[in-house]
Amino acid sequence: MLVSCSDPDRSVFSDELGRFQGVVYGDESAVMKQDLFVNAGRPLVSRVAYSGNLKESVERSISIIGGIDKLVEKGDTILLKPNYNSADSYPGSSDPALIKALIEMLYEAGAGKVILGERTAFLHNRKVMEQAGVIEVAERAGAELRVFGRDGWHLIIDRKGWRRIKVPEGKYLHKVSLAEEALEIEKIVYVPLIKTHHAADFTGSIKPAMGFVNPLFDQITFHLRHLREKLAELCLVVKPDLIVMDARKVFIRGGPTKGELREPNLVLASGNQVAVDVEGVRVLQSYPGNSLEGKNPWDLAQIKHAVELGLGPHREEEYDVVTH
Repeated sequence: MLVSCSDPDRSVFSDELGRFQGVVYGDESAVMKQDLFVNAGRPLVSRVAYSGNLKESVERSISIIGGIDKLVEKGDTILLKPNYNSADSYPGSSDPALIKALIEMLYEAGAGKVILGERTAFLHNRKVMEQAGVIEVAERAGAELRVFGRDGWHLIIDRKGWRRIKVPEGKYLHKVSLAEEALEIEKIVYVPLIKTHHAADFTGSIKPAMGFVNPLFDQITFHLRHLREKLAELCLVVKPDLIVMDARKVFIRGGPTKGELREPNLVLASGNQVAVDVEGVRVLQSYPGNSLEGKNPWDLAQIKHAVELGLGPHREEEYDVVTH
């Protein structure tokens, strides 16, 4: 019988399945990071118009909230987390050109190694990412590709690569099996898209951590009940240091792979998932006919629960949007 994460016996069942899969168990939990991109303690979100020069636009979006040097120190290993749940063309998945620009920027800032890490919705992850066109681009830019867990059918007997973590203060998610990269690589950059999502209302910077979750059990139970709240609770154990949100093209209905397309031509950046997701949702809501029309972004379950968990500001007046 399938049981939800809120069921009392779920953690026992999950632990037993995890031992079968060879997941490493322990009592550890991740240490929460402080936002790097703030002014007087207030989170910053940049909103930059795409100039036609992608790298220049990304650089500007980061520079006006404090600059990439706030993140990168010489020799750092940086984990870059894109959005390749599928091989659908941008914005169904990340634009390889944006990934390339960020890899180059990280190396130019002094990073020693950039790891492009991802797990797709399919067993054969490398094949999906090849179809999406990102592997060749990333490797030419000097990044190392890392598929979380084992690729292909080997995932079923995967005995390494996952660690089971307690979720402090989790109401719907008490333990979760995460890719070891999410816990062992100190500095993480998310490169989310912003678009509507048929099951989670929207995809922004809160949802990408799902790609770190073991797909054989944990991801399945995520979708049984309280998906949106569980996504927020994932942010208690894995948090990006920098978010570069690609809002040049968005879906305002449908999603995440196909939808009604609009082109805001914006690039957003922040260190705070709540603040940047509120701004991203407002971009979607600026177009008539969007599927989030009439909804207060702060009432959307991903954002509302993240705020309840203390992961970001409670209202617009508690963060600053920078446009120039």
